[in-house]
Amino acid sequence: MVTYLEADSAPMRNTGQIRLYGEEGFEGMRRASNLTARCLDELASRVVPGVTTNEIDRFVFEFGMDNGAIPATLNYRGYTKSTCTSINHVVCHGIPDDKPLRDGDIVNIDVTYILDGWHGDSSRMYPVGTIKRAAERLLEVTHECLMRGIAAVKPGARTGAIGAAIQSYAEGERCSVVRDFCGHGVGQLFHDAPNILHYGSVNEGVEMRPGMIFTIEPMINLGRPHVKVLSDGWTAVTRDRSLSAQYEHSIGVTETGCEIFTLSPAGLDRPGLPA
Repeated sequence: MVTYLEADSAPMRNTGQIRLYGEEGFEGMRRASNLTARCLDELASRVVPGVTTNEIDRFVFEFGMDNGAIPATLNYRGYTKSTCTSINHVVCHGIPDDKPLRDGDIVNIDVTYILDGWHGDSSRMYPVGTIKRAAERLLEVTHECLMRGIAAVKPGARTGAIGAAIQSYAEGERCSVVRDFCGHGVGQLFHDAPNILHYGSVNEGVEMRPGMIFTIEPMINLGRPHVKVLSDGWTAVTRDRSLSAQYEHSIGVTETGCEIFTLSPAGLDRPGLPA
């Protein structure tokens, strides 16, 4: 049975209970998420052919340090980088390295900053140079999946409504939804309850209540949904080598719908795509 509790009285660990945050929590998330969004805005002009993902990673680290924040992924469960950079057929958790990005690549950059104890978690896709129409269409479909999932958030609805909205649109566009990874509760913890599936039906999942804070982060493939994790223990790739894309926002459930904490201050939520 799912239980809900006020965040102020919850232990600082994932107990499977769902935290309900008040205005103080929402304000903390606004500050941390704004910093993450600003970093992702800054990357829009830096993701170009020839740049390495290690250079991107260093920028993310330095931007956080300059603003009093720590990248949440750094030393998380042995992960040694400040961001994840997932290129082309990499679904998620790609590890930055010294290989230059090439014209025509697409790359997801996932940033989470911890600011004053709050986690701002977001990711965007970036086209590198000139990309093919199939790749551009995948980015458009994936961002629309995210926004349709967010539009399904309201008190009294089930989290399955989020997945149903995403799955119906993605599959209607002849794409597939990755099942192996999901969104998650966020706030004072990096990963908390509940899990947010990106597929399913409207009657599944837990009831959404005001004060819940979680991520929605659909991973959409041009080919089949199946993935495998490489020997480094982190990098997940499509089994059929098809392109994969992901966009992510941190959101809070309100009395009437939701608040998106990680919106771009510069209007760059879809960098490189037509407005």
